[in-house]
Amino acid sequence: MAKSPEVEHPKKAFGWAARDSSGILSPFKFSRRATGEKDVTFKILYCGICHSDLHMLKNEWGISTYPLVPGHEIVGMVTEVGSEVHRFRVGDKVGVGCLVGACRSCNDCSNNLENYCPKSILTYGAVYHDGTTTYGGYSDIMVADEHFVIRIPDNLPLDAGAPLLCAGITVYSPLKFYGLDKPGLHVGVVGLGGLGHVAVKFAKAMGVKITVISTSPNKKAEALEHLGADSFLVSTDQGQIQAALGTLDGIIDTVSAVHPLLPLIGLLKSHGKLIMVGAPEKPLELPISSILLGRKIVGGSCIGGLKETQEMIDFAAKHNITADIEVIPIDYVNTAIERLVKADVRYRFVIDIGNTLKLSS
Repeated sequence: MAKSPEVEHPKKAFGWAARDSSGILSPFKFSRRATGEKDVTFKILYCGICHSDLHMLKNEWGISTYPLVPGHEIVGMVTEVGSEVHRFRVGDKVGVGCLVGACRSCNDCSNNLENYCPKSILTYGAVYHDGTTTYGGYSDIMVADEHFVIRIPDNLPLDAGAPLLCAGITVYSPLKFYGLDKPGLHVGVVGLGGLGHVAVKFAKAMGVKITVISTSPNKKAEALEHLGADSFLVSTDQGQIQAALGTLDGIIDTVSAVHPLLPLIGLLKSHGKLIMVGAPEKPLELPISSILLGRKIVGGSCIGGLKETQEMIDFAAKHNITADIEVIPIDYVNTAIERLVKADVRYRFVIDIGNTLKLSS
C-alpha cells in the first residue's frame, strides 16, 4: 500500500472550467492538495454531467464562484492513500458524489445524514476546511477524505455507474425513507430523464409497481418496453389522469421545471406521499385543500448520506442497475451542455476523462 510522505507539495491538476456565467468551459490548470493522512487520491476515469452542473455553470442558483470546475458523479482508480486510511488501497475502484466535507459532529452527521449537515461542503464551487475552493470531476485527479469516498464494486461498470453517485442516490433515498420500497406498492415517477429512468430501475428492483407520468406521449414505449414500467400516463391528458385518480401509494417527482402539483396529488390514495426531488427555479403552487382531503403528504429529499450512498451502490451492483448513458470526449462538453439544455440526451452524458482529457490539452 502506497503511503503518503509526511510533507508533500500540492498536486498539479488539469481540467475544464468555466470562467464566468456564460458557462463556456475551456482547459484549466490548477492544484489539488497533497494527500493528507486521511485522504484518498485517485485518477479520474469518468465523470457524469448532472443537470446541477448546468445550473452552477450559469450561476442560476446565485451561488457560483469562478473559475468553476463542475462534476460530482466522479469515478476512478486509487493511486495513493494517506497513512491513516484503512478502507481503501491503491488500485481500488472508487467514486465521489456531491459532497466532500461536513462538520462530522452535528445531529445529522451523527445519524449518517451528512447531506443535511448545515456545514456540508459541495464537491465543487464551495470552500473546503482549509479555505481553498473545491473543484469537481471534469479533471484528471481527485483528492478526498476517506469518509466521503465510495467503493465501486467490481461488477458495476464505471462509466454507467458514475451517474448513480448523484442521480441514483437522489431517487434511492426517498424510496427508502418514505417507505415506498415495499413490494406490491404502486408508485408513480414523474419525468423520464436522468433521475426518472434510474428511479424506475431501482423501484422495479425493489418489487414496486411503477407508473411513469410524463408530458411526452412518445416516451411511452421507452418506459414500458425498455425500462419495464407497468403503466404510463400522459400528464396533460385529462382522461388518463381522471381514470387513474386515487391509485398511487406514492410519487417521486423528478421534474426541475415549474409544473402543476394538483393533478399529481389527485393520483394519490389517502395517506399517499408526493416526494419532490427536482429543484425548479421558481416556487410551485401547492393547493392545500388537496392534501387535507386524504391526509396526503408533500415531502422532499436531497441526495443521501455516505452510508446510504454506499448501500445504494451495492444494491445497484447486486441488481445490475446502471444509468443509460452517452459517453463523450472532454472536448465535446460544451456541445453536451447545449444539448442538455434541450433535454437532448438519453439519459445521461458521461465524460471519458481517462482517455480524452490529456489528448484535448
